[in-house]
Amino acid sequence: MKGYIHVYTGGGKGKTTAALGLALRAAGAGMTSFMGQFLKGQQYSELKAAELLRPFLTIEQFGRDTFVHVKKATPEDRSMAQAGLERMKSVLVSGAYSLVIFDEINVAVALDLLAVDQVLQVLALKPKPVEVVLTGRAAPQEFIDAADLVTEMKEIKHYYQNGTQARIGIEK
Repeated sequence: MKGYIHVYTGGGKGKTTAALGLALRAAGAGMTSFMGQFLKGQQYSELKAAELLRPFLTIEQFGRDTFVHVKKATPEDRSMAQAGLERMKSVLVSGAYSLVIFDEINVAVALDLLAVDQVLQVLALKPKPVEVVLTGRAAPQEFIDAADLVTEMKEIKHYYQNGTQARIGIEK
């Protein structure tokens, strides 16, 4: 079976959730998935869910426990993203996973924590049967060009606009 490259991007909600849905479907088929979360170090409910789905889903985080703001990325953020990409490279070529998800990789590139070429070099190592997902707003055109499937999440209406904060089990 040939594995494809997916890009889930856009300003709307649901990119990480869509990737996790794919991992859930893969688990139901007995396949293993790995999600590396760039820029994230906070406790999200999907981390608890991954524990319930072991050994079918593994999640590792490559970010601080605070949100990385667009204009405030630090050298520590860059170092963590670089280390995360090295980890993802080893996961991708390991043969241990059918699905490999680079969560928020697009944002890591947009923040200049990683270079487009660095990520493309890692993707070039993808074994034929491995399915790959790249998530995050602002996917670079090069990722879109390299992908076999691109989905743009477009926000039409969002309750955040009314002051609703992220809710456990829904957004975090």
